[in-house]
Amino acid sequence: VQLQASGGGLVQAGGSLRLSCAASGRTFILYGVGWFRQAPGKEREFVAAISWSSGGSTLYAGSVKGRFTISRDNAKNTVSLQMSSLKPEDTAVYYCAVLKAGWGTTGPHEYDYWGQGTLVTVSS
Repeated sequence: VQLQASGGGLVQAGGSLRLSCAASGRTFILYGVGWFRQAPGKEREFVAAISWSSGGSTLYAGSVKGRFTISRDNAKNTVSLQMSSLKPEDTAVYYCAVLKAGWGTTGPHEYDYWGQGTLVTVSS
């Protein structure tokens, strides 16, 4: 599975961005997908996850719950992360990742495939 994250950019605090993760391979629809982020000097942290089925179960980090929404379109092999009410502390490189067994794991070391990341910068 190859993943391509896109949609990052510079936005003012309170604004919105939509990240996309495009995947290759038919088996993508069978896997759980997660979004992670890594700010400079910090460890990679869990943001959100979605189970394999379109419209399936979701999980969010407490810091983004109510502001971010993860969704997937298996017909298009994509997973999106809609980010609203952005804060300067949301500034980071955002990565999508695939979990072959199960879904909803929050530890980055448990994911099997990673995209290259897309930078989100939120100005105050």
